[in-house]
Amino acid sequence: MDARFTVEQDEIRRTVREALVRVCGPQDLRAAVRTGTGYDPALWTTLAKLGLPGLALPQTYGGVACTTTELALACEEVGRALAPSPLLSTAVLAAPLLLVLGTDGQRAELLPRIASGELTAALAVPGTALATALALVGDNRGDWAGGGRAGGIQARRAEGAWRLYGEADQVLDGHSAGLLVVAAHAGGFARSRTLLFLVREGAVRTRQTALDCTRPCARIQLREVEAELLGEDGADVAGALAALGDRAAAVLACEAVGAAARALERTVEYVGQREQFGRPIGSFQAVKHRLADVHVRVQTARSAAYYAAWATVHGEKGVGGLALAQALEALRTAAAEGIQLHGGIGFTWEHDAHLYFKRAAGDELLFGPVHRLRAHAADAARLFEHRGVAV
Repeated sequence: MDARFTVEQDEIRRTVREALVRVCGPQDLRAAVRTGTGYDPALWTTLAKLGLPGLALPQTYGGVACTTTELALACEEVGRALAPSPLLSTAVLAAPLLLVLGTDGQRAELLPRIASGELTAALAVPGTALATALALVGDNRGDWAGGGRAGGIQARRAEGAWRLYGEADQVLDGHSAGLLVVAAHAGGFARSRTLLFLVREGAVRTRQTALDCTRPCARIQLREVEAELLGEDGADVAGALAALGDRAAAVLACEAVGAAARALERTVEYVGQREQFGRPIGSFQAVKHRLADVHVRVQTARSAAYYAAWATVHGEKGVGGLALAQALEALRTAAAEGIQLHGGIGFTWEHDAHLYFKRAAGDELLFGPVHRLRAHAADAARLFEHRGVAV
């Protein structure tokens, strides 16, 4: 592994950071999360002009033809700013599924619109099973999509068309996405399987109150909604979702590292200015030790996240979940220390310190928690087995 960034990768990071400094300051962020969509359309237009929605898509479909590594590095900068946008739901979760499973016609119709930023998309799975569907906390070949005749989201074919019935919670950007990629159970008991469908209209969407206001989520209700099968019946949907989960975890790890690094930077700036007993509190040894510990955690998480981003491109599997666990833990620690060392102001709604802590907690609710990410990685590696016998 060559740990050095290429000229293009450095340029991506610099360009995205400079753009976000201009258009996504603290006041811009707070104004954006109060809108109906939960993000600023002008910011999304800026990210689209930079090519971020199509960064990892082939040039055939209007993309930039970079890899998951470049997308992860761009998302690290997005994480630094806690920028609310449909980038994660569209470019990281939905677009790869369209690329891998979609028919030629579906790819030709949808991917160029996604690459240009014209179309946003969201992945909807039944209930709160996103982490399970992506195989981050367990095997995703079970009945999480809804088994038998009830529960989850059911798909049935009638009069030559597929129709969906059920409900999905915690759908990232589901209230504003132009396209829903919905996981549903089909076949009843006789031919039980999970399929993915495209839903353009007809679903009832309700934005939910989220712990992390920079990650707007929605509840999607489907009542005999007509849907289009993504790809062909018989495709390995579980395998595609598991591969997506590994890549998405690497991207999320980089995003969390960016947020953790920025939370630490802001805390270091503050303790250098706040005085107690006639001197900056940052000069006290106890404060230095606490921040040094956070710095080590952030740097360790960054190394793991970068390696995971590299590994997903070079065929190594199962790395993303561990990197995500490391990054979320670092973000939670950096945010918690930031709140404590900011003193009374760190606990107020007016200060941004709490936003970083909520990002860590919110991501654990969506994609974790940390202990389950690690436990699944250990099980997959058979870490606690000896000579075929569990210990």
